[in-house]
Amino acid sequence: MNKDAIFEKLKEIMACEFQIPADSISPEKRLHDDFQLDSLDMVDIILHLSDYIGKKIDPTLFREACTVQDLIDSTSPHWKSG
Repeated sequence: MNKDAIFEKLKEIMACEFQIPADSISPEKRLHDDFQLDSLDMVDIILHLSDYIGKKIDPTLFREACTVQDLIDSTSPHWKSG
């Protein structure tokens, strides 16, 4: 799965789970500053992504994630092998 497809899935999760308008989500947006997502929200995102790809994702990968693009980059290797 390519990074564009990962972005679309993240956008879907963020819109459905956190009621963030999909058209406001872009790779450069900051998770905390722009969307007020906290560490518990990040766990929810990880769980949804893990369920979707059928493979556990190590939550520590997201510790440094500041932007939507960071999430895409951190998740990308799991999608390729998942």
